[in-house]
Amino acid sequence: MSNPTSKHTPQPVSSKTTYALGGLAVVVVAVIVFAVFQWNRGGGDEIRNDGYGPVRDAAVSVAMDSDGGIVLGKPGITKTIDIYEDPLCPACGQMERIYGQEIAQQLDEGKFAVRYRMVNFLDPQSGSKDYSTRAIAAFECVAQAGNGPVFAKFHDQLFTAKQPEERGSDLDNQQLAALAKEFGASDEAVSCITKADGIDTARNHAEAAMKSLTAALGDRAATPSVFIDGKKVDVNDENWVANAAG
Repeated sequence: MSNPTSKHTPQPVSSKTTYALGGLAVVVVAVIVFAVFQWNRGGGDEIRNDGYGPVRDAAVSVAMDSDGGIVLGKPGITKTIDIYEDPLCPACGQMERIYGQEIAQQLDEGKFAVRYRMVNFLDPQSGSKDYSTRAIAAFECVAQAGNGPVFAKFHDQLFTAKQPEERGSDLDNQQLAALAKEFGASDEAVSCITKADGIDTARNHAEAAMKSLTAALGDRAATPSVFIDGKKVDVNDENWVANAAG
């Protein structure tokens, strides 16, 4: 959980921490809350489209927005889903584990594109104290090559099988680079990750995403958060991906 003083409980609970957004004269303090998943129906935590895997269609590309959003989808798609995540956020990992393959199939079928907006408020809860920022920088290194399936595989692994635990050991840059290479990242992307190129840019992009998320949620930011056309999506609704594709 993000508050180091909070008591651990095996039940899903909200977890709060503060995140200071620096400015020249004003510091805005936002409350960060992990989205709480409540699977009220039987089988609500069942993996959707299990066996499909990450994006597989070579026509799916990935590109960087000027403000750091990472857009994954086929060219010309007009419907875009905004997903806010922190690479260390366990609730984000849970969402990706359950819905990631269903999202991948919809991306392959051209039903929508996804814009990932990465935040880094959990840096202090990582073993290295900067894992979220370094992971964001790694995502950006891979995204700049434009290969959608490669980025999708890397993103899937960092949020599921390879996601570190809070206050535990995490992945160093060499390990991040090795994973990127394993999933087909270019030599340039691998070198970018290894040399920690783009760390400052990733930090700036994370701050921009945090400001956007805070504004959208009325100073109460939560991860994961999903928006379509500016409207927040209830990710506890097991049909939300299918509804977004409709």
